Order: sequence, then structure tokens, then C-alpha cells
Amino acid sequence: MSRLENKVAIVTGAGAGMGESHARVLAEHGARVVLTDVNAEAGQKVANEIGENALFIKHDVTDFEAWVAVVKQANDKFGPVNVLVNNAGLAGPMAKIEELSLEDYDRTVAVDQHGVFYGIKAVLPGMLENGGGSIINISSVAGFVYQATNAAYAAAKFAVRGLTKAVAIEYADKGIRANSVHPGAVMTPLLASVPKEDVDAFAQTIPVKRMADVREISDLVVFLASDESTYITGSELVIDGGATAI
Repeated sequence: MSRLENKVAIVTGAGAGMGESHARVLAEHGARVVLTDVNAEAGQKVANEIGENALFIKHDVTDFEAWVAVVKQANDKFGPVNVLVNNAGLAGPMAKIEELSLEDYDRTVAVDQHGVFYGIKAVLPGMLENGGGSIINISSVAGFVYQATNAAYAAAKFAVRGLTKAVAIEYADKGIRANSVHPGAVMTPLLASVPKEDVDAFAQTIPVKRMADVREISDLVVFLASDESTYITGSELVIDGGATAI
């Protein structure tokens, strides 16, 4: 029996990076996966490569009505959604608060915070009707420790922690679990343009002396999606090679 047999998952931001990895690894373990992204070409390519157990839907997470449509299409294609991976996010501009435009702040929070709330709100009715589910919110170590000149990103990632706990407490007796995942430095395609010597130098500041492989984050997502983690809810799972322990 596959670890994720009978699981139907929505993964946002699944066209590249961590979201792509999460979608692939969930499917690898037996889940049927609905991938969403604003980049239709990239998202459809990943879904095609996964195969018949994947469906791609172009989707802006800041649009609640679009969320409702995604959940309906997922239900129609695969059955009731019982796993949500809120992965889509923006890094936000690197600027001090007095230099941060209202537009940049609002856009970052809209994706990184409001998009997470909209996703939760959209899947909850089905999870309540069908006996529960697992909500996995991808936050960041920036939701614990302010690490850069990026107030919008920090505000949103801290907020995801609180929202996750609210969901976990409110629906604990309904079979719905919610946990936040807080990755540290992860080797994603975004780092391809960064000189290797700079990446290697940064890695030496991490206690384990390396960046995380994206698969390591996805393996944690699989665990939280599975019935192996049914007593874990309201937790903040930091996966950062010891960086925030210093």
C-alpha cells in the first residue's frame, strides 16, 4: 500500500522550485495531485510529466473565487481534497520599511498570507464533510527570525504561524490537522544565477555546512500529508540544518 493512497492533494506554486518537488514526491507516494501556478506553461509541463494522477490548473492564490473553482475541479477529477499544501509565495522586495512601497507590501502579503488563508477557507467545507484532512502551510525560518531587510515577507511568514495554529485548534476535533513548515536555505533553481562560491560561503554559516536539498523539504511534506503524522497538529516544523538554533 502506498503511503498516500486515497489522498487528493492541492499544491500551489507547483510550476517550479519547492512546489514542483512537493507535487512530484506526493504523486510518487501515491497521491493524486492538483498542481496550481500562475505560470501555465511550467505547471502544465510538470503535470504532464507526473502523468494521469496529476491535474494542472492556472491559478492566482490571491483570488478567492479562483480557489473555490480549483477545489471544485479537484473534487470532480479525483474526489474530495484531503491534503492542502500552501506553497505559493513571493520573496518580496529587499528594502527598509521607509523605502518599501505600499504596492510591494500589499502584493507580498496578498500572496504569502492572504493566499494561505483563502486556500484554507476553500478546502475546509469539503474536509469537514468528508472526515478531515491535512493542511500544510509552507512558511520560512523568516517566520521565526528576521534575517533580511524584507518586512513584508517577514510579516506574512510570521502570520502563517498564527493562522496555522488557529486552524489546528479550531478543527482538532474534526479530524483536520494544520502544521507549518519552516525551511531554511534550500537549493532551488532560483540559486542557479548565484555564483557557486557565494553559495558555498553561505553554506559554511549553517551548522550542517550545506544547503538543504529540495527533496528533504518534500519528504517532510509527505510525512505531514500521510496518516503517519495523525497526532501532529499546530506544530511548527523547522528544517534548516540548525541555523535557527545558533
